[in-house]
Amino acid sequence: MLQTAAILLLITALGGLVMAGIRFAGKRNPPAWLAMVHGLLAASGLTLLLYAVLTGSAPPLASLAVVLLLLAAGGGAVMSLVYKWHDRLLPSWLVVGHAVLAIGGFLCVLAAAFG
Repeated sequence: MLQTAAILLLITALGGLVMAGIRFAGKRNPPAWLAMVHGLLAASGLTLLLYAVLTGSAPPLASLAVVLLLLAAGGGAVMSLVYKWHDRLLPSWLVVGHAVLAIGGFLCVLAAAFG
């Protein structure tokens, strides 16, 4: 289950890199459809991870991953609901903070799944 979550989160991270590239390459936000796919994949991976943690079949590092990824998800929700919804440019600091939390969570998932 952790390996499947890691694969889903890897695909999510690749989409996040594309979106960050779009945001930082110019003064525009990434397309809404890409952000939605990114969020759905992230939620799928996080749901698998959370299930593994709550059933006790995951190492303790997976719990840290859940916390970091939930914080990243909160940042993603703010970007979507506050900025994209009102057609405002995503602030760089929020994009970077979201990415740092998500990368930290992803690395914890990798360590828990394959370490």
